[in-house]
Amino acid sequence: MIDKTDALGAHEVAAWLRRTPRFLQQFPDLAMTLVVPRDEGSAASLASYQLEVLREKNRELNRRLHDLFGNAQENERLSVRIHQLTLALMRQNTAADTVRAFAASLAEDFNGELVRVVLFAPISGLADADWLQIIDPADARLQAFRDCLVDGEPLCGRLNADKHELLYGMHAPDVQSSALLPLPGLGLVAIGSRDGNRFFPGMGTLFLRMIGESLVTALARYAR
Repeated sequence: MIDKTDALGAHEVAAWLRRTPRFLQQFPDLAMTLVVPRDEGSAASLASYQLEVLREKNRELNRRLHDLFGNAQENERLSVRIHQLTLALMRQNTAADTVRAFAASLAEDFNGELVRVVLFAPISGLADADWLQIIDPADARLQAFRDCLVDGEPLCGRLNADKHELLYGMHAPDVQSSALLPLPGLGLVAIGSRDGNRFFPGMGTLFLRMIGESLVTALARYAR
């Protein structure tokens, strides 16, 4: 007769098996006879259940590897475009041409639906563009952008209504997300999208910062 005080409960058996993962190596016949219930269908042997678990883990690893590979390819494409942008800006002969080339590249090469450039001071030969505004840095309308301009870090997501109105004017209702690039000492750039998921808080801003720095560096040649 078995003393009930010495009998093990299911939780105790499970805990012991966790501490002794090689137990079934000593008794392989148990691995073939144990059954594991499934969410759907009949029960399966422990061996087939473990095999299915390993297959699912392998599928998940493959999905992750595919995502990483896709991200690496996209990052490579962005790096190439930024390099081409930088070269294009450095080939320009005037500050006005540099800014125009910059705005055109954002729209064409980076799929910027609504590109807006705000400069603190006018640039000779650059005027009458629907994507350009010249606003004095002391203008009260720029107060809404103060934190972004002070931090010098790109801002992504849905902008406040006052920022939208200043940047996009009559097109403000169409813009669902934006990337805001501060240009230290020069102004700022906004890229608006009708897709609310195109730019979102928390997304990486390294490439955006590099784009802004390309323009600032290219224009520094004319600051004499």
